[in-house]
Amino acid sequence: MLDKPQRAAFLDEIAAIIGARYVLTESSDQAAYLTEMRNMFHGRALAVVRPGTTAEVARVLALASNHRTPVVPQGGNTGLVGGQVPDASGDAIILSLTRLDKVREVDPLSSTMTVEAGLTLLKAQEAAAAADRLFPLSLASEGSCTIGGNLSTNAGGVAVLAYGNARDLVLGLEVALADGRVMDGLSKLRKDNTGYDLKHLFIGAEGTLGVITAAVLKLFPRPTSLATAFCGLSSAEAGLAFLSRMKGGAGSALTTFELIPRIGIDMALRHGQGTRDPLAEPHAWYVLLELSGHSGARVEELAEELIGAAIEAGEVENAVIAASIEQGKALWRIRETIPDAQRAEGVSIKHDISVPVASVPRFIEEADAAVKKLIPGVRTLAFGHVGDGNVHYNVFQQPGTDGAQFLTRWHEIGAVVYEVVTRLGGSISAEHGVGQLKRDLLPRVKDPVALDLMRALKRTLDPQGILNPGKVL
Repeated sequence: MLDKPQRAAFLDEIAAIIGARYVLTESSDQAAYLTEMRNMFHGRALAVVRPGTTAEVARVLALASNHRTPVVPQGGNTGLVGGQVPDASGDAIILSLTRLDKVREVDPLSSTMTVEAGLTLLKAQEAAAAADRLFPLSLASEGSCTIGGNLSTNAGGVAVLAYGNARDLVLGLEVALADGRVMDGLSKLRKDNTGYDLKHLFIGAEGTLGVITAAVLKLFPRPTSLATAFCGLSSAEAGLAFLSRMKGGAGSALTTFELIPRIGIDMALRHGQGTRDPLAEPHAWYVLLELSGHSGARVEELAEELIGAAIEAGEVENAVIAASIEQGKALWRIRETIPDAQRAEGVSIKHDISVPVASVPRFIEEADAAVKKLIPGVRTLAFGHVGDGNVHYNVFQQPGTDGAQFLTRWHEIGAVVYEVVTRLGGSISAEHGVGQLKRDLLPRVKDPVALDLMRALKRTLDPQGILNPGKVL
């Protein structure tokens, strides 16, 4: 730990690299960087450092390594597991990447885009659209989350079913290492068998092995036709049969398949501005699905055909297919309102899990039973990207009880939920990462050999342990 004169000298050296105005030491200037959106994790920092180029990032890391000062990389600060927040010691610097926000190149012929880590996901989507291409990663926080953060957590979102996670959308990376070296792997190649594919070490590593500064992203043809539908079902099991039918009949045209229980619809209707019940009668479960096509593909007709067959087979009770873009947006508004509506409903304990797709209904049933046995009277809301097995499982405090007291049972509730997850061969983190929230759970659910390999990689790439200490491992 640096003493007071050493700290001042260290910050002066950083200021000489990036400019004094980009070194934030006042508490009022740092406040927005020191906690996360759920207000669960709070930290302190020696400074918030905002470099503007990869070279500056590398020089700051080299300096931090020389001074053995912890570095916490941060993008849009939208993470949900505390991976972007420093501890309470005040010894670390926060390395904010938001000034690295350039689109370096869009190459429609190669169907690639090279962007810097601080570019927001929305800006990346817009840059692709301007070249008549699609960058398919889509998240609720896309207006503020950054590409670097998306890759560091291997973000998922609503289009994983068709396009994969963030990891699947990357061809190359530029990464600043703990010692100040830069790995220039900004390749557009789709085939390159020249040794280890190193980019995958850094994707999903939450800034613990290196700092992603730029990436080559895959682009896709923009859909020319779209069909959005909201379907009412009697059970989650019916949703699985319906998913199988849609995948078999639509193939890669099926881009989204979201499962939502009635309680989620009710919350969205109570708290969402401009939301309305999608169907005339209530149903136990709902599916929001989307088909997209190219070159004149009539996905609307395909959606009508497949949903009609599902109704005849008893998999779907009723459905509506959007007749316009605005109607499609209205259907999506219900799904997009649910996270904010949950906050309006009171305190909840959240879990981001995945299980094999076929086990989703069983997980929901068994997790509900276990949680309600532990705490009678709680409400649960299980919804999400069931097409890829990702369920957002939320447990709400009992009406009229103290929210703060309920939150003290976070780990107790998590234990019974994760017991079901692991028994079904699932993961305790589907798309939000590990961070601080789930770090201590890893030894219970991760293969010991895999953990040893992770620790060996950490020691090799960050021998002094300065990169995002206390996260993941």
